[in-house]
Parts: sequence; structure tokens; C-alpha cells
Amino acid sequence: MNRFDRFSVSTLLLRRLALASIVANIVIVVTGAAVRLTGSGLGCPTWPRCTTDSYTATPAMGINGAIEFGNRLLTFAVAAIALAGLVAALLHRPRRRSLVMLSGGVLLGIPAQAVIGGVTVLTDLNPWVVGFHFLASMGVIAVAYAFWHRTFEPDAPAVAIVPGPLRALARLTALASAAVIVIGVVVTGSGPHAGDQDAKRNGLDPATISQVHADVVFLLLGLSVALWLALKAVGAAGAARAAGVLVVVELAQGLIGFVQYFTGLPVVVVGAHMLGACLVWVATVAVLLATRTRHPLPATPTSPAGLPVDQGLIHTV
Repeated sequence: MNRFDRFSVSTLLLRRLALASIVANIVIVVTGAAVRLTGSGLGCPTWPRCTTDSYTATPAMGINGAIEFGNRLLTFAVAAIALAGLVAALLHRPRRRSLVMLSGGVLLGIPAQAVIGGVTVLTDLNPWVVGFHFLASMGVIAVAYAFWHRTFEPDAPAVAIVPGPLRALARLTALASAAVIVIGVVVTGSGPHAGDQDAKRNGLDPATISQVHADVVFLLLGLSVALWLALKAVGAAGAARAAGVLVVVELAQGLIGFVQYFTGLPVVVVGAHMLGACLVWVATVAVLLATRTRHPLPATPTSPAGLPVDQGLIHTV
């Protein structure tokens, strides 16, 4: 027995750590939004230090410094959860390369995000860099969800469980979802709540880009409803359920979007909209993964001595 086997990790613990990574990465997006919405984006005016003389916020920096530095500290908590997920994947028996790779991808995404966050500070909250920071978070969340989802699947080739046209429709829906998020980032860069009163905006007309955003949202909703109905029609219960969840999340997010637009973008509602964007993306990834499955691989026959039998050989006496 390998001396490390005594430290093996259960599938349940691995699954819980993977789920914790999803939650943690969504939480840090929301707290990052709080930094921007409270005007604390330059609460720590430099990076990686908080000031030129200190890595931590000082009392003289006030509440804005505390908020920005608190969000930086949260990065370490998110990284610790991701590291725990990677260690658990390495200690899980049997060790699965797919889980190690996915958990490692989540962990690598954390310092990458920290660097991008630093660039946003060093560029005085350039709206395009801030937007890229958010989009990179969506990428980490997608990998974290794939990590969690894979803990329920065996290591085998993915097999489609819905017809080809519906897989194409699911991909088109995912593309529309991504477009909604990207355009939403552009809308954010054109409006208020820049993170600092002196931060520049992207110069686009907020009303025009908001209308484009709304149009693509309606397209996404139409595609999602069509996908849900089509999956129900072919009897793909699991995929239809995932698509139904996506439709519900989109409707809730759309309602929040309209409320924030017609009430002058109050910070609490904008924060809720940021959370909703994360949930829409998670639901989108869930639909894509629900359109295929992985069947367990057949067990490898063994000889009486416990050695694998080569099925390509015929043994004779």
C-alpha cells in the first residue's frame, strides 16, 4: 500500500470543496462589485502594496481603504479553498487526472485574477481592464463548476444524450449568454459607479448600449425557452430541468435589470444584478454539461493472480 493512501480523501469531501470553490468565486465577484459601488476602487491606490509604504490599509485611508483591502484579503480565502480542492483531488483514490486538472485550473485562475485586479488599480480603473477582470472571473467560475460537476461523473468519453440540432441550440444559447455578459460589461463601463469619482468611462452612450444589451437579453430568453421546450419534447428530463432553471434565473435577472435601469441604478440593485450575472452563467454552463453524459468504463478483467488480462490474446493450454 502506498504510504499516502492513509490520507485518502472521500468523494463527498472533494465534492464539497468543489462546490465551495464555486460559491467563493461568486462571492468575490459580488464583493468586488461592492468595492466599485462604494467608490472604493482606489481605496488602496497601488498594487501589490496598499500604499507605497504598507501592504495593509491604514486608519488614515478611511472606510474606502478598508473595503478595498478587505476584498484583497478575501482573495487569499478563495485561493485557500482552491488549494484545498487541488490537494483533495491529489489525495482522492483512485486519483483522477480530470479532477486534478480542473481543480488546478481553478487554483491557477486565482493569482491570475489577482494580477488583473492589480492592473485595474495601476491603470486607475480603466473600464476595459475592469471589464476584463469581471470576464476572467466568469472563466474561473465556469472551471469551478466543471470541477464540481465532474465529481459526479466517471472518467470516460462524453456521450451526447440529445439530438445534434438540440446540442447546436444549446451552444447557440450559451453563445448568446456570453454575449449578454460581455455587452453588460460594456454597459457598466459607460455608466456611473466607476469605483472612483475620477475614474474614466469608456465614452459610449449608456442609453444606446443599454438598448443593445436589452435586445440580446430578449434573444437569449427566446433561445432558452425554445431549448427548454425542445428538450422536454424529446424526453431529455435532466437537460430540460437544467434549461428550465436557466429560464427562471434569466427572468429574475431581467427583472432586476429593468428595476435598476428605471430606478437610477441604486447600488444595492446593481450589486444584485452582478450576482445574477454569475448565476446566469453558472446555469448556462450547467445546461451545456447536461446535454451529454459519461458512462462508467467496463471493469478490466483480471487473472487469478490479480494481473490485467489482455483481451486481445487468446490463451490456450
